[in-house]
Amino acid sequence: MDQAQIVPDSQHRGLVASLPQPMRDLAQLARFDRPIGWWLLFWPGAWAVLLAGGVAGDGEFHFALIAWLLLGAIAMRGAGCVYNDVVDADLDRKVARTASRPVASGRIGRKLAWGWLLALCLIGLVVLLQLRWQAQVVALASLLPVAAYPFMKRITWWPQAWLGIVFSWAAPVGWIAVTDHALGAMAALYAGAIAWVIGYDTIYALQDREDDALVGIRSSALRMGSHVSGGVAAFYGAALVLWGTAVWLVRPDWLALAALLPVALHLVWQVATLKPDDGDDALAKFRANRFAGLLMAAACLVVGHAGFAQV
Repeated sequence: MDQAQIVPDSQHRGLVASLPQPMRDLAQLARFDRPIGWWLLFWPGAWAVLLAGGVAGDGEFHFALIAWLLLGAIAMRGAGCVYNDVVDADLDRKVARTASRPVASGRIGRKLAWGWLLALCLIGLVVLLQLRWQAQVVALASLLPVAAYPFMKRITWWPQAWLGIVFSWAAPVGWIAVTDHALGAMAALYAGAIAWVIGYDTIYALQDREDDALVGIRSSALRMGSHVSGGVAAFYGAALVLWGTAVWLVRPDWLALAALLPVALHLVWQVATLKPDDGDDALAKFRANRFAGLLMAAACLVVGHAGFAQV
């Protein structure tokens, strides 16, 4: 496979390389070669389901619901990437890391891209139908912010904040799919997820600072400048405070807050060892958030199912 056809942060290159054309390009267009994206989209939904289990007080782990949310995350993250690439094709051609993307490079035409987007959305529809109607309404409300996201980098220095709104949407969906109680805890969990997304996507944007500055793309990494490590630390700190609030509202016990210690230490490690001028390090730290999401899921599992106390 021509390495020029793979974005630098692609993973599972052997699997993608074995696919015939145009399936290879379709897989890349949906970022199936970069699973980190769907994990980051999935985790807030899993957190919500696990933590809301303690609110519902039914003792159920809702693993089937979590599995559906994972499938939905894979499909809808892919659909979002296709839409983003169609909208951003002109900008992608000007940035070294994105110039080889299938639409920007011309390997996939817009009509095929829109057809692939529709197919992925149909999978998302199947997942949507597995939810109770209240959660369906919440999920459908995400369509507008998702559609607006690709334009944010043109009009604001904080497209990462908008991405946080979008990439954390699974939290209210997952929560409402389980219960409509303790909405304050749900809101705190969601807000914390937004702060977490801003932090890790700022790290991701460090890879493109030079190219972004040249072509006029705005990002929090550029806005923070030399204070990027402190900025990421502030957003990670805000995430932990908000997650702690959610935990306390579900289970007001100091021992429950201790469940957040592993994810807190992991985020501290990310900031303490971050090298803002090293693109490889920035990519590694960004990818490490898949593990951060797992640690947070473990915390929500412990808190949400320790006694099954209703709020």
